[in-house]
Amino acid sequence: MHAYRSHTCAALNKSHVGEKVRLSGWVHRVRDHGGILFIDLRDHYGVTQVLCDPDSAAFKDVEKVRSEWCIRIDGEVKARSADLVNPKLPTGEIEVFVREIEVLGAANELPLMVFGDQEYPEETRLRYRYLDLRREAMQDNMKLRSDVVRSMRQRMWNNGFREFQTPIITASSPEGARDFLVPSRLHPGKFYALPQAPQQFKQLIMVSGYDKYFQIAPCFRDEDPRADRSPTDFYQLDLEMSFVTQQDVFDTISPVLAGVFEEFGAGAKVDNPAEWPQISYRDAAMWYGTDKPDLRNPIKMQDVSEHFRGSGFAIFAKLLEQDGTQIRAIPAPTGGSRKFCDRMNAFAQKEGLPGMGYIFWRETDGAMEAAGPLAKNIGPERTEAIRQQLGLGVGDAAFFLGGKPAVFEKVAGKARTVIGDELGLTEKNRFAFAWIVDFPIYQKDEETGGYEFEHNPFSMPQGGMDALNGDPLDVMGYQYDLACNGYELVSGAIRNHKPEIMFKAFEIAGYGEEEVHNRFGGMVNAFQYGAPPHGGCAAGIDRIVMLLADTANIREVIMFPMNQRAEDLMMGAPSLPMNEQLRELRLRVLPPES
Repeated sequence: MHAYRSHTCAALNKSHVGEKVRLSGWVHRVRDHGGILFIDLRDHYGVTQVLCDPDSAAFKDVEKVRSEWCIRIDGEVKARSADLVNPKLPTGEIEVFVREIEVLGAANELPLMVFGDQEYPEETRLRYRYLDLRREAMQDNMKLRSDVVRSMRQRMWNNGFREFQTPIITASSPEGARDFLVPSRLHPGKFYALPQAPQQFKQLIMVSGYDKYFQIAPCFRDEDPRADRSPTDFYQLDLEMSFVTQQDVFDTISPVLAGVFEEFGAGAKVDNPAEWPQISYRDAAMWYGTDKPDLRNPIKMQDVSEHFRGSGFAIFAKLLEQDGTQIRAIPAPTGGSRKFCDRMNAFAQKEGLPGMGYIFWRETDGAMEAAGPLAKNIGPERTEAIRQQLGLGVGDAAFFLGGKPAVFEKVAGKARTVIGDELGLTEKNRFAFAWIVDFPIYQKDEETGGYEFEHNPFSMPQGGMDALNGDPLDVMGYQYDLACNGYELVSGAIRNHKPEIMFKAFEIAGYGEEEVHNRFGGMVNAFQYGAPPHGGCAAGIDRIVMLLADTANIREVIMFPMNQRAEDLMMGAPSLPMNEQLRELRLRVLPPES
């Protein structure tokens, strides 16, 4: 017999009754039923109930074991009586009578219990992550993550892609976040960087003539943490293709992701990829207040400025006299009660606004009536025009925010989400996708009056060089994101592969040709030797698994994550370097600023 096990803890069933078996695993829990000891023995695959009574030579040793001890047992498989069968377990029809036991690893008093559903502080869970990972929910999450990655790989190979690896140590390259720098011992005073993404390398792979590339790529960014973002490193499904248009990229990645969500989405509805809408960046901001909208929520915001211009509601009327201001309405079907309107007004105040105007429609003496302070101020004619524009009726409401969209848009988007959730309008058991397209490349710097990049500077401008000769604020890039249920899952672009267009694009943002060569010399040089048109994207694996696992915290689907302060409490990172290391690298550490 094998030294540790003849079967896993999920393998035994009634066909094994009477057999002598060997199992190894962890003591999930111990129960004493009148002198008979029952142990739920757990391994990676499942749980088997084992038992021991005083007639067994192993009884005294079994009495000593405690939760999370790692043990090996030898015993006989017995059938459970019909009234003791556990239909929830694959091994629920049998149990194993222990004849011999060996303690493989005893456990100290536990800082957190593996058995049960107790909640523990995240600091405790991360400090003792190896125990936390033994818990059933975490085992399920990590198996899900592994299965999702396997499925992605297979789907990419089936689509004719090859997997290539790109460097982990490279040159620093500004891509919108801070680099992690690595000092060079052989070149004192110089630093490598961990790649924020394989961006430049995958483009160089296209220049090298490899038509379809993909990689499950680690990326490193020194970012401020959020619940849906890792502060140090993350993984993405990275891909690039030559001789493709934007639509070709959509047609390639959409079925891959739809297939993954159908395979692992626990029966939730997955929208047909052929029907995923393509929404311009500016329309997304207008309708949803965000460039990653949750389309399970049917609410669309609308510009209602004209109905308030010169109206009796002085606050909005005066706002609209200023350049760049707007009044936006958030329809709230079925939200037409003063109680709900007051609740949403309180929400706006918590978000730092003075409040949120509202109108609701009710029936009075058999006729529809508009109610609320706004309705009284602007009069029935304007109120009715608003109602008709928004398509609302009796029992409905609308909420209003005004000012410069950049100031109120984020709160408006949050309000839309809250309204959809509270009124039960958001469809829960669904994955709703949308491509966000037509990102503006430039924005105006209010202080200098010049132009700066608003989004990816390496995207091909729509219209090429001709577009760059016009108003920079009108230039759109072939850049795109894929949103799902309020999260950005994919980001990508058709790349600017022509040096003359790239130099012009950077010139508009104040970068001379020499600086472009200094910063991106490897890629710019390569583009002078017959670069093909190419494009691609990257899908965030951590965030995809987070959605599939139905959790809002990305650390629930990463095996060994950092905490919110970018610390590894288990391994003690970041740590102070030894003096010998600093001397070898010719570095000096300055004390932290007080």
